[in-house]
This record gives sequence, C-alpha cells and structure tokens, in this order.
Amino acid sequence: MTSSNSQLSIPSDHLASLGWDEHRTIEFAPYTEHHLPARVSRVDRGACDAIGSSGLLRLTFSGALLSAAVADPVSTPCVGDWVAARAWPDGRVTAEAVLPRRTAFVRASVSPGVSHGQVLAANVDLAVVVEGLHPEPDLGRIERFLALAWDSGATPLVVLTKADLVPDAAEVRADVALAAPGVEVLVVSAETGEGMDALRVYAVEGRTLALLGPSGAGKSTLTNVLSGATVMATRELRADGKGRHTTAHRELVVLPGGGLVVDTPGLRSVGLTDVGESLDLVFAEVEALAEECRFADCGHDTEPGCAVREALESGELPERRWESYRKLQKEARWMAMRHDARLRAEERSRWKRIHKEVRAAGRIRP
Repeated sequence: MTSSNSQLSIPSDHLASLGWDEHRTIEFAPYTEHHLPARVSRVDRGACDAIGSSGLLRLTFSGALLSAAVADPVSTPCVGDWVAARAWPDGRVTAEAVLPRRTAFVRASVSPGVSHGQVLAANVDLAVVVEGLHPEPDLGRIERFLALAWDSGATPLVVLTKADLVPDAAEVRADVALAAPGVEVLVVSAETGEGMDALRVYAVEGRTLALLGPSGAGKSTLTNVLSGATVMATRELRADGKGRHTTAHRELVVLPGGGLVVDTPGLRSVGLTDVGESLDLVFAEVEALAEECRFADCGHDTEPGCAVREALESGELPERRWESYRKLQKEARWMAMRHDARLRAEERSRWKRIHKEVRAAGRIRP
C-alpha cells in the first residue's frame, strides 16, 4: 500500500500514539475475538487505508458497512475513524464496524437535491482553522469554520499563516480575535518559523489535529513543517491571490512526536447543519447582548429596549459581525428545515411501501 505515511513504522505498543485509550478498549470488547483495531488514514470508494498495531493496512468495506452507507452516508467510514478490521483466509482484510465517534466534522451538502451531510473527519481533538494573512483574512469565513469546529465537539484553534508577507500581523490578529471569542489565535510563518513552536505545543502524542480552511491558506505546508518532511504536495497561489487545490483527499498523517494531523482539501464552501448552539459560541457577545433585551423574544429589529440595536447604534457591536451572525443563523435554520423535510419524505415513502405490501398480501388467498 502506498501512502505518505509509508515511511513510518508503527510499533505494536503504539496504538496509544494513534489516540487509543481505555475507553476505546471497552468499546472494542465485542470484536476482540476475531478483529483488530485500526484507525482510518485515507478513504477511497468502498475501501480505505488504515493504521493498526502491526502497521499499515488496506481494508475493503464489509457488506454491512456498504449497506449502512446507502441508508445513511454519514455512517460511511471516514478519516480518523476507528474500525474493527478482520483478516480472512483468502488474504482480504475488511472493515467490519465503526467504533463510536467522539467528534465529527459534518459539512452539510451544497449540491442541489442532496440534504444529507458529509463527514470530513472524525475523532479530532483540535480543530485548527487555517487562514492566510495574505491576502487579507476573510472574517466571515473564519466565523463559518469556527461554527463547524464548535459543532464537531472538538476544541477550535485559529492559525493565521504567512506572517512574513504582511507588516501588521499583530493588528490583523487583534481583528481576528474579535471574530473568534474564547479561541486562541496564533500567527505563524512556515517560511521563517515564526509561531511554529507555539503550534507544536498542541501536537502531542495521541492528539489529533484537523486543518480546516480554503485552498492556499497553507494547510499542507503546516503539515509538512510539523512532520519534518514533505508528506503533502504544495503549490503557489494563483496570480489573483486565490489558492490552487493541491490536496485532493483527506489524510491522517502521523507526526514524529506522536501527534496526528488530518490535512483536508481546500473547502470552497462549508454548508452548516444544526449549529444553533455553536453559533452561540462563535457570537458569544451577540448572545450576551440579547439576554439584556427587554423582551425575551426580541427580534432585534424595532422592539423597544433592544440591547442589540443599541450596541449596533453605539458601535459596540460592529455591523459586519451582526450581519454575519444573521446570515449564518438564517442558513442554519434553512438547513434544519431541509433536513426535517427529507426525514418526513422518507417516512411517507416507508409507510407507502408498508401499505402497498399489506394490500398485496390481502389479495393473496390460500
């Protein structure tokens, strides 16, 4: 099997370096007799690469997993998943079951007519939102990725790259910090090494970091610097400053110090699913202001005693921040309604099938 991790040998006692712990041991108990644990490092159609105690494995998905994926695509094994793998006499090795996910990045589909989500990565401890300082950071995009990060269950971290290309990195960092309340914001340069030691502190044994951001933000470059080797291809920015897609797949990379990094393709768009509580965290100051409104059901429009409107008029709450909040809230509500509509349609179809089968059975006489 060919993989960017192929130069790494995984000793038999190093499942812990992949994130295995005593809780995983309990979850794996039903599979101990005929299976071995492995962590998915890359997924192809109907198959995946995985890392186990004996090293690298090539797994095909069992019939049960494939059937489950048809019914619910979110259940398909993804990068970061722990699976129960089984070796067969004919040499095949199959992934038979997926252990419970502790965290999961679920991006709502942006394709017309498709309402299910897509799992970008699972069992991530630290969600690293990567944004380049050059060109100027997109604060709205950072807020969107932070909502996805909080919703996953992982701890968010913002990393601003390419500090060597701008003269006022500290000033820009302050602006980003206002858009990321309660989240650490690091400024780094892979070129000069600035800030990289602060990022390495997070890459400890057994901890999984996922890099999220647009093409050209420097995710693959960060992966290479943390790895101490060129494990992911990189490309220059286009002439218009936009990123070129280089990483075409998600991959789990084992770092020399024992940590792990999931490098993801640049995401042109990130649809949000049920992120109501996550938006409360991304826009903590808006939620705090809303609690001071005279009316509990204040729409923050023309109601008297609206603390949000007062903060907007005084400049305490930036208009850009408020518009971003409203936009993401509206999108989240729309996606929730879309999801509910799909579930209702599936339920109607199920009952139609049942009624059809009952009618057909009633016509059959002994």
